[in-house]
Amino acid sequence: MKITTETRQLSFNDIQEKTKKRYEQILDRLDKPKTAKEIAVEMFELGLIPSTERNYTAPRLTELEKMGYVKAIDKKKCEYTGKTVAIYEKVGGMKDEI
Repeated sequence: MKITTETRQLSFNDIQEKTKKRYEQILDRLDKPKTAKEIAVEMFELGLIPSTERNYTAPRLTELEKMGYVKAIDKKKCEYTGKTVAIYEKVGGMKDEI
């Protein structure tokens, strides 16, 4: 096996584990409906992510929605950015299947 193929596979495996962990962290924050930014702020305050940037959570929420674990239920004006954003809630008790 080529070295680059092997290192690429190792990086991919590492990313998969981090993504799965991030999914779980996000689902744990959805005890009530929240926006991507609200989740990011909570995760930052818990020391789970290095900043309150919503890009740590928004892509994962989109993926979780496509997988059927969360759904966008409404929209509101974000208290941090002033933009209209989606509000997400957890769908059922599916966390253990990730």
